[in-house]
Amino acid sequence: MVASRGARRSRRRTRRVVAAPPLADIDWRSSHRIIRTIYPPVDLFEDIADPADWELIMSAEAKTNPRVRDEVGNLSLVPADRRVSGPSASLAMAPFTHMSRDRPSRFSNGSYGVWYSGDRFEVALMETAHHFERFMRRTNEPAGYSQYRELLARVSGALHDLRAAFPECLAPDDWSAAQKIGASLRATGSRGIVYPSVRWPPGQAVALFWPDLITLPITQARTLQYRWDGQRMTGYIIIGEDNEWRPLPTP
Repeated sequence: MVASRGARRSRRRTRRVVAAPPLADIDWRSSHRIIRTIYPPVDLFEDIADPADWELIMSAEAKTNPRVRDEVGNLSLVPADRRVSGPSASLAMAPFTHMSRDRPSRFSNGSYGVWYSGDRFEVALMETAHHFERFMRRTNEPAGYSQYRELLARVSGALHDLRAAFPECLAPDDWSAAQKIGASLRATGSRGIVYPSVRWPPGQAVALFWPDLITLPITQARTLQYRWDGQRMTGYIIIGEDNEWRPLPTP
């Protein structure tokens, strides 16, 4: 009987415990992020009003302007004490209030927002170039151009560090492992993740789970234009600086 019980116990499945990544203090005085130029600022975020009062203000304004809710997004996803306000706050808040399961990312299934930025320009360039090509190819877009804006911002905090472990989270196109660890870390209070850039291996990137890790003001720097030939991205220019198209860099 004892042996039988022991055999049954030995056959029981045990839950595999995966250790959380270590923490690393990050302070990048000028991280790089590139976004489309089509997004206007949101007055509510740029105002001096207390972020804890935003829901009341938005509700009042929505009575005369139904578009307010669409402009602001889902405020409930960002606790009041983690919101930021003032000049350029729209740029910090937007990734956290405008998201969709139709637009997942490496560390999110689209149910919550993430701010991604790199420690150098090439990280942001190659990441957005990859997604630009992916979108244009998936929607079978004809040859054309798209404008982007470079953002410079100081980001800091104690982040979970994937730079020496968890390679499964860095697969180029399979985000399943990364999304799983991202959701788990965020649910247990993580501020975010620092990891090697997948599209530009010499660089590093951060995935921040909350906007208050971004120091305002955010600088809107250079404007870029990407060129699509109907099959791939063939180059980019920095508007106001370039007379000829630049090819995408190689590490």
